[in-house]
Amino acid sequence: MRTRITELLGIRFPILQGGMAWVADARLAAAVSNGGGVGIIAGGNAPPEIIRDEIRKVRQLTRRPFGVNIMMMSEYAEELAELMVEERVPVVTTGAGNPGKLIPMWKEAGIKVIPVVPTVALAKRLERAGADALIAEGCEAGGHIGELTTMTLVPQVVDAVSIPVIAAGGIADGRGIAAALMLGAEGVQVGTRFLVAKECHIHPNYKAMVLRAKDTDTAVTGRKTGHPVRQIRNKFTKNVLALEKANADPKEFEEFTVGSLKKAVMYGDTEHGSFMAGQIAGMIDRIQPAAEIILEMFSQAELWISATGKIISENGGDFIG
Repeated sequence: MRTRITELLGIRFPILQGGMAWVADARLAAAVSNGGGVGIIAGGNAPPEIIRDEIRKVRQLTRRPFGVNIMMMSEYAEELAELMVEERVPVVTTGAGNPGKLIPMWKEAGIKVIPVVPTVALAKRLERAGADALIAEGCEAGGHIGELTTMTLVPQVVDAVSIPVIAAGGIADGRGIAAALMLGAEGVQVGTRFLVAKECHIHPNYKAMVLRAKDTDTAVTGRKTGHPVRQIRNKFTKNVLALEKANADPKEFEEFTVGSLKKAVMYGDTEHGSFMAGQIAGMIDRIQPAAEIILEMFSQAELWISATGKIISENGGDFIG
């Protein structure tokens, strides 16, 4: 499958793995890159020395393109931005903020810059700033989210910019890829499906939570604080929502939530951990190698696209008359 994304990044399949904090490390990123996509190391709120080590590890595991995600609200964002140049990272994705002022530095170093955007307005600004492509992420995604759905956001961003758009949020199989392409996207970013990749190091309890999840088993916390996060329902989300309803003091709210993602990823704490995952978790039912996940998804996509073409052909392209 060739699109402007495969040409831009020199990859076989137009798929990026989501930059999931505490989750997306060198091993997972390398597995996705070796599978024909672009694996992403999550910067999260990690200090530069940790990310430098991960970059060097991934280079030992793959010779294919990979990237690093920088969360703009991180206290280390500026330092990580400079680290990308020092280490000549091929691809940088960004989230949780506007990276516009950093794009010229990355572009001068030959880095491909692909920010995540939740709105058309930010998409336009970042195209003007020099972004190579954009990830339009809908609120079906896990982790930090915006308000618009993938179905509504992607076509509006596609219409508003001339650079290629990657769809994210609610994509876990070939039908999702086919739908994203029909909306005008030229690639996809996938996070939740890779939580159950064999190469993903998260605690077994986390993988079990994803595999057991049903369609309505995610909740969004943080809407009142301005930082909405989608995660799997558990005692933690119940308590956070109760604090929000009670208009708890911001300090109390922060003390209760700090470290919750680490508790999920590292310790599998099903009561106090934040198990970030998208609404698509209800479709995921098995653990597979990352490369197998990618091949399966694009094989399915090809079948769905072919089937759609057959329907159109059989109707002579005329659905109205």
